Amino acid sequence: MASPAAALGALWSGIVALAVRLLFRVARSGTVPVRAREPLLYMARHPRRIDSLLLPLLLPDRPIVVLPSEEVRGRAFRWLLGAVPHLVMDVNHPLTVRRVLRVLAEGRSVLLYPEGRVLDSSGVMKCYPGPALVALHSGATVVPVHAIYASARSRRLRLHLGALTRIRVHGEDGTRRRRLRATRALQHLMEANGVDARERITLFDAFLQAVEREGRHTEIVEDLKEVPRRYGDLLRGSLALGRWANGFTQPADNVGVLLPNVVPTVCLVLGLSANARVPAMLNYSAGSRAVRAACTAANVRVVITSRAFVEQARLSPVVAALRHLRIVYLEDAASQLRLWDKLWLVLLAMRMPRRVSARVDAHAPAVVLFTSGSETHPKGVALSHDAILANIHQIGAVIDFTSRDRVLNALPLYHSYGFTAGMMLCLVTGVKLFLYLSPLKYRAIPEIAYRRNVTYLFGTGTFLGYYAKHANPLDFGSVRYVISGGEKLGEEVVRLYLEKFGLRIFEGYGATECAPVIALSTPQCHQAGTVGRPLPGVRTRLEKLEGVEHGGVLHLTGPNLMLGYYRYDMPGVIDPPRSRFGEGWYSTGDVVDILEDGVLRVVGRVRRFAKIAGEMVSLDAIESLAYRASPQHRHAIVLRTESVGGETTVLFTTDPHLTRHGLTRAARESGAQDLAVARKVVCMPDLPVLGSGKTDYVTLQTLDLTEGAANEPVLPDAVSKPPAAKA
Repeated sequence: MASPAAALGALWSGIVALAVRLLFRVARSGTVPVRAREPLLYMARHPRRIDSLLLPLLLPDRPIVVLPSEEVRGRAFRWLLGAVPHLVMDVNHPLTVRRVLRVLAEGRSVLLYPEGRVLDSSGVMKCYPGPALVALHSGATVVPVHAIYASARSRRLRLHLGALTRIRVHGEDGTRRRRLRATRALQHLMEANGVDARERITLFDAFLQAVEREGRHTEIVEDLKEVPRRYGDLLRGSLALGRWANGFTQPADNVGVLLPNVVPTVCLVLGLSANARVPAMLNYSAGSRAVRAACTAANVRVVITSRAFVEQARLSPVVAALRHLRIVYLEDAASQLRLWDKLWLVLLAMRMPRRVSARVDAHAPAVVLFTSGSETHPKGVALSHDAILANIHQIGAVIDFTSRDRVLNALPLYHSYGFTAGMMLCLVTGVKLFLYLSPLKYRAIPEIAYRRNVTYLFGTGTFLGYYAKHANPLDFGSVRYVISGGEKLGEEVVRLYLEKFGLRIFEGYGATECAPVIALSTPQCHQAGTVGRPLPGVRTRLEKLEGVEHGGVLHLTGPNLMLGYYRYDMPGVIDPPRSRFGEGWYSTGDVVDILEDGVLRVVGRVRRFAKIAGEMVSLDAIESLAYRASPQHRHAIVLRTESVGGETTVLFTTDPHLTRHGLTRAARESGAQDLAVARKVVCMPDLPVLGSGKTDYVTLQTLDLTEGAANEPVLPDAVSKPPAAKA
């Protein structure tokens, strides 16, 4: 028979549990474990202090929760905590590990918080070894738990329980190494569960959640007009433009968007998404032929642009090439909205935006972005709503974003890096955003970063290098993270940011087809010359490449993978991804080496390898050697076919003093093979770049070098300069 104290404790626990269920609206998703014969080891994230009370009452088996001493301060909280079984101990102390192991051996389930304390607003924290050692030595079944609150003050709670698993470490390494591997395995498990816990919703629904969470009066975005726009302003603009676009488009249409980085573009993208239309972001810097081919591939019938933008950016030839399509101008929207539309907006849409938005499957196309078309016609990459939101959750699982952060994005929104990381991530997480028209304003961008207290700076390696050269050392004083992507990051740019600003650049790796981020170096995983580990949920496999000793062609799959391609020869038809590893796998075309602990090192592109003198030579390695010989300048290597001698490597450089002799000396000093020395050196005032910031290798490949000094025999140390008109 139970003692009176035990009966009273059970009664108190029941009263508190009932109060919790009445006060909090709790939902569960994912795996719901039934009562098992063996104890379960719950590993939970800890966003609020009250979790210590809620989770033990809401999880199966009523586990014993282990809390640090700083969480049980306060008489009222200690009084409530008496309703749940708990231990007050340091989660990383050896005595805690032993005590928890004994509890599990006795058949009781346990709840641990691997981060050791309540999360700050970033949600990205370290995992302590103690919980990992408990999981490793006990062999218990681990259940990752992700607690998600609708907002900071909300009583709506969703518990996502991940798949049941066990922490195992293979190999005969020492104790320290096994502890490190177990801790890393637990951290990866928690990160993956956080990504899997996301709701499968549309971009507009995610935006509406942010509006509700952050508040309509919260400032969120600003453009070159320097007028901060609030969430309510974006909501009004998106609903109005979506209503306007309904008049000349049909549901599921791919609608061309030919607009710059301004607030109306953001509103238009959201408005199209809210009404089941798919924005097709046209690359206006690609030229008339490429834009026309992109519209053909994606079966675009309507293009929305702006008269002012067409005039200022001199895009009349591009618009003329699209004369077979319907061209609609944004300036006409206000006059074409009728009185009934305005009443609808004020009286219904702004009050109940979910009710007036279309119901769309989260796995339906959300946006179409286009490849550069450097090899053939541009391909349209169809990304689903869930792919983009999954990528945002993947990024947020490894690097922190808060509502106090400010992002400066000058990358064009037609580029996947600019669209996902530079726009949608901010809109759905509450990060303040400053949109700038062009990444080419190298003096203006550092000044904006200084005046707006920017904390996140996005860019390609080329653009970041130019910003650093023109910036005052204090311009980036508020910056917390500099993230490079889109192209290989040069060592000189890394050194410049470290010495001039005291900032470490975190390099990412991605592809438009992956929404775009595949891997990202972070404060917890940073090695020079690497791009970090694949993001949570991304599975990778390597295809061996003949002649390449280390690494292979990277194939991958994951929740952020595209739906497929729109191709020029199959207009309007999505061709799903597939590779030699099967359906749903994507071949990146990149040669990647997977180092210890899963870190990726990008060796180069498959098409950027050449067979010279019977050996496979990486063109990127030749380019890297040029940067070693002349780090202050820009270089690009291409493989060209000469009329005499066949294929040869041509190095384009902005250094007028760089010669093959200097390259050979750098090769000997670094131990590189002789084939890594370019056969021909061509000096240019500057190298051409694409709108995304990548080096324009296509232009260099077709550059005419037949006039002037370029058509003379090339001596070992000759430096050729192409005519200015041809360049």
